[in-house]
Amino acid sequence: MHKLAEKIVDLRSDTVTRPSAAMQAAMADAPLGDDVFGDDPTVNTLQHTLAEQLGFEAALLVPTGTQSNLCAIMAHCQRGDEYIVGQMAHCYRWEGGGAAVLGSVQPQPLTHQADGMLALADIEAAIKPDDAHFARTRLLALENTIGGKLLPFDALQQATELAQTRGLARHLDGARLFNAATAQAALTGASVRTEARRIVGNFDSVSVCFSKGLGAPVGSVLCGSRDFIQRAHRIRKMVGGGMRQAGVLAAAALHALEYHVDRLAIDHANAKRLAEGLAGITGLEVQAPQSNMVFVQLTGAARTRGPELLEHLKTQGVLALGLYELRFVTHLDVDSAGIDRATQAIRSFFHA
Repeated sequence: MHKLAEKIVDLRSDTVTRPSAAMQAAMADAPLGDDVFGDDPTVNTLQHTLAEQLGFEAALLVPTGTQSNLCAIMAHCQRGDEYIVGQMAHCYRWEGGGAAVLGSVQPQPLTHQADGMLALADIEAAIKPDDAHFARTRLLALENTIGGKLLPFDALQQATELAQTRGLARHLDGARLFNAATAQAALTGASVRTEARRIVGNFDSVSVCFSKGLGAPVGSVLCGSRDFIQRAHRIRKMVGGGMRQAGVLAAAALHALEYHVDRLAIDHANAKRLAEGLAGITGLEVQAPQSNMVFVQLTGAARTRGPELLEHLKTQGVLALGLYELRFVTHLDVDSAGIDRATQAIRSFFHA
């Protein structure tokens, strides 16, 4: 490994993780076929394994979470339909408006509550009547975790039950599903995989990303019914997501599914360690983390010093993102010693 890379504590995102030596070995040894023809055995194993673990009939490997959400929305909705979604949901705000641009599916964004959920009354009010004046409301899309927050299970269950009662499909952007399940398991005492299955049991489809906290270099998997996945498969082809010997990517995801799920609790502990280490610094307001993200507000005289702080951190070998609010994301390439280095670098800036 390059010496410079060894010195960097990269807290910009959990997407910066690099495949471990064991993951690279699994990729190199993967049996391969042509996935467009459906005969890549490693892809098929990944799809079957995740669908079975989460309680769905079928699954589909796609290159990115953005494409997975796009395939899901377009498979659930037709031209002239709409989906209800949060203002800060990734599939609405951060994915280039793909559902509207490519699928002619209108988003109906709603304001999030403080806990990340959408209020039941807001969801109810957003469902359009069967009238030619309105787009047809067809789908509720939620995200868990969202902004590092675990959606309260009871509220999530109530929202999805309301959607089902009103005839809407339900999609979960579970880019960090296993982070959500890890946080929920800490509350219930159940296993992470049990909680993952319990969360997604409220939805008709779920997208799971492997290139974030799970540490694979690329890839997401969309799960749902056989009919739904058949529709999504056609859309994946349409938007250029058909891959050939994709087993090299599926092998990384399989390795992550087996070895990197249970270790997510370490990332959550490191996020808590960072938050506790920054507590009490004048000019910083630290949100208690629920998963692997720590959000820090710059306050008072420090409010305009975000760029200066980030530049200082860079000179100390620490990377982060933000302006008035900074985000630090823990992951498998940052250990507790790296967290302590980051804490010290931030404290040195404020002379705390």
